[in-house]
Amino acid sequence: QVKVVESGGGLVQAGGSLRLSCAASTGTFRTYAMGWFRQAPGKERDSVARINWSGSNTYYEESVKGRFTISRDNAKNTVYLQMNNLKPEDTAVYYCARSRTSWSTGRSPLEYDYWGQGTQVTVSS
Repeated sequence: QVKVVESGGGLVQAGGSLRLSCAASTGTFRTYAMGWFRQAPGKERDSVARINWSGSNTYYEESVKGRFTISRDNAKNTVYLQMNNLKPEDTAVYYCARSRTSWSTGRSPLEYDYWGQGTQVTVSS
């Protein structure tokens, strides 16, 4: 059973920064693409950023492009999401998930099979 655990969320003022981490329990982590998603109250879970197995390809939603950076350290089985210039509309529960394949970096949550419990990010204005 693969376990995925997020950390690093919190309360920050608009314009501030946070770094989220996602640790996976298995060494096979390095062979899979990974994604960060977020879900605000009353809204669907949406893609934020995705990264392929090697870290050579990254993808971002327009709303976070230029402010967020996804990266990974396969030696540590960890994926990161650096979030800068945070805005109140970034407030949500952030989830990390493992793709079903090494190459699939699609936007749909259905393409991801193992999910963490989520970490709350709150941005005050």
